[in-house]
Amino acid sequence: MKTSQDLALTADALGRGGDRSLGGSLSVRRGFAFLAFAGIAWGTTGAAVEVIYRTSDLGPMAISFWRFLAGAVLLLPAWTLRPSRRKPRAPQPAGRRILLLVGTGAGLAVFQTAYFAAVRDTGLAVGTIVTLGAAPVFAAAGGRLFLGERIGRAGVLAVSAALAGLTVLVLGNQPGVVHPKGVAMALLSAAGYAVSNLLGRWTGRHGTGEDAFTLTLFSFLIGAAVMLPLAVHKGLLPQGGNLAEAALWMLYIAAITTALAYPLYFAGVAVLRAATASVLILLEPVSAAVLAVLFLDEQLTVATVAGTVILLGAIAAIALAESRLQAKPEIP
Repeated sequence: MKTSQDLALTADALGRGGDRSLGGSLSVRRGFAFLAFAGIAWGTTGAAVEVIYRTSDLGPMAISFWRFLAGAVLLLPAWTLRPSRRKPRAPQPAGRRILLLVGTGAGLAVFQTAYFAAVRDTGLAVGTIVTLGAAPVFAAAGGRLFLGERIGRAGVLAVSAALAGLTVLVLGNQPGVVHPKGVAMALLSAAGYAVSNLLGRWTGRHGTGEDAFTLTLFSFLIGAAVMLPLAVHKGLLPQGGNLAEAALWMLYIAAITTALAYPLYFAGVAVLRAATASVLILLEPVSAAVLAVLFLDEQLTVATVAGTVILLGAIAAIALAESRLQAKPEIP
């Protein structure tokens, strides 16, 4: 799972001067297909995690650890064989490179684990929508405060709309429909991703960005290392339930929603504008909500639907505003 506008901008920032070989010869039509697949696949991650909760006693920390580790193992052969690895690269300042890799890995560990906890505590639909809605807001605010990025009048309005959508979603429902603990975990998840996103922008701006494969692989390895002691403390292996079914769903999460979806996303975003990628990745919360209603017996209330529509519209507006700013020269 990733956020829409933020991941598009991160991939774009890291790709400049880095590895564009994944999408260099890709057609726009195929880029659309890759992004659509990634969005739908990421939308199934929370549903798969919910099934694991119902069939085993694994918790968010153990699931996060196994996803990071298995995803890294599956990505390692592709990283080793990628063409850009044989090309000479300019030397990178060690301190900034370490900060990028460690900070991104730790940020993604918080992002992923807190999201899994949000799904457990408040359900797939609400957990996914709050996380995806809050992450662009946090990233836009952090970019303005720490990186001096302009978001423009349209961006301010879009952020305000996103906050309004979150308010309707959380406060417009009856007690018991949306659980405060789950919403808090979703907001923590969004904050974790925003931190990793801002680190990617900052290091990319200083010429120390990594290519997409390297950043993804090492972030997974560092995320696994961060989660290991916590997962061991809470229970690394399931002690009961249907172990075979839980293992199959973990394999699906690692292979399809991680090792396959991430490279396809980075390939697609290399040939499409960030705003276009953002709209396509809105398939993630839509597919999550559909799965929650059809297969997990979750109910979508009027307030949830209204808040979701406002929120997703705001995400698209943020992406469009960002795209317009990138197209204009910076005014000193």
